[in-house]
Amino acid sequence: MTSTLVVGAGSAGCVVAARLSADPAHTVLVLEAGPVWASVARIPAPLLDPGHLPVGPESPVVWRYPGNLVRGKLIGGSGAVNGSYFIRPPAADFAAWSAAADSPLWSYEAVLPFFAALETDRDFGAEPGHGTHGPVPVERTADPAPVSRAFADSCAEAGFAEIADLNGVSAGMGPSHGCEVRAEPPAREVGREFGAAPPEWVGRRAGGPSTPGAGIGVARADGFGRVPLAVAGGRRAGPALTHLYPAMARSNLTVTGGTTVTRLLLRGSRVVGVEWSRGRERGTTFADDVIVCAGAVESAALLMRSGIGPEPLLRSLGLPVVEPAPVGAWCTDHPEIGIEYPGPAPGRSTVALEYVLELDDLELRPYTAMFTPGLRRLGVALMTPDAPGQLTLVSADPAVPARIDQGYLRAARDRGRLRAGVRTAAELLRLPLGEIDDDWLRAHLGTSQHLSGTCRMGPADDPRAVVDAGGRVHGIEGLTIADLSVLPVPIRRGPQAAVLLLAAVIAERHAV
Repeated sequence: MTSTLVVGAGSAGCVVAARLSADPAHTVLVLEAGPVWASVARIPAPLLDPGHLPVGPESPVVWRYPGNLVRGKLIGGSGAVNGSYFIRPPAADFAAWSAAADSPLWSYEAVLPFFAALETDRDFGAEPGHGTHGPVPVERTADPAPVSRAFADSCAEAGFAEIADLNGVSAGMGPSHGCEVRAEPPAREVGREFGAAPPEWVGRRAGGPSTPGAGIGVARADGFGRVPLAVAGGRRAGPALTHLYPAMARSNLTVTGGTTVTRLLLRGSRVVGVEWSRGRERGTTFADDVIVCAGAVESAALLMRSGIGPEPLLRSLGLPVVEPAPVGAWCTDHPEIGIEYPGPAPGRSTVALEYVLELDDLELRPYTAMFTPGLRRLGVALMTPDAPGQLTLVSADPAVPARIDQGYLRAARDRGRLRAGVRTAAELLRLPLGEIDDDWLRAHLGTSQHLSGTCRMGPADDPRAVVDAGGRVHGIEGLTIADLSVLPVPIRRGPQAAVLLLAAVIAERHAV
């Protein structure tokens, strides 16, 4: 019988399966709903191009949910279709995470060795807290696109610090750590990319007064910098390439695609296997234990279909209640306001983001690609929203997608922070926007596609918690969750580095 059955070969599942199968005596079976190619050489070339984001309406490799939410549905998961952004969350996030989990397992000091072991940082590998022998190649764009260079110049002129390494050990931890301030930039023709009028606040330095009209203090932990990218040789280095494919030759590891896990099999309060569908075929597979890595939507939906979830909801859907749990009761994402403005078409394909500006819990993103013909886009994302979301199962049928209510813009603070970010972006762009009221925000609102927290982590006496600090589901034996669904707090960076870290920590504990 299989030692461990892993549900999902997404970002987390790739890391978990690779780590557990390193023990030849431990048999690992991975069931993935999307396609799995026999080798890297058979992966369609566009999926390896970091400048290509295959998430549009025609894409066959994503899950689709109401509200324009999509997640990767293929080997490598969302890490195989994203923009290769690989920024670590700051230390403050891990302090909050550790406190919510009531465990030192997720403290910054505890996770830092895992981050170092994950990476080969080709720019800062010799620096403290970095790695030079890990599976994930990390580098920053050496030749940014004109739109990225112009954005960086505008940030410098506005007085923001340039952060040399956004993954630096102390970046975002306090005064002067990981930051360098550019010297006064040479005179240039302002507005070649962003417009003609110079901003009101050119020339201020980090630590100065708040941006006029924006209400954002430029603290020393704030600043702009090149985005660390999981790329190598011009290819997207997603977790399938960095972790799972190098392990596929192991005789104790089997990865099967096109197979949707529909329900967990339980004997009493212990999981003993899964039911699955593969086209018209239906089957059952037993295992000593099951690790669910299906992502924030599908992991939560699978638990609820299996009788683990809110009792009133399960009963309303005709599902038996095995273990009442607050699955889906809380979730979070990063609401993003898109500001579009005229600009030249890209001269070449490149990653979606080469620079970002970090302002406390806001991230400003100058996208290199055009999502609307003739218009550039700068995204203003709120990374720690106050208003939570909720995921609800609407049918016991696995083919019916769950409903996600993001809760965006419900909290006055969230609207205020986004307005402040939009005003800062408008000044950087030399773009007159007029009044930015709630209706304006709603008209320009999007999502960063970073859903997490539907099966949040916490101690057994926390009424909000579904799993413990090690990802084990409260009240259920033989069942662990190791993906973004367990995050108990919002994180201030895009989640790709965080989910690989999370999976590595849980897999290491599981292997001991």
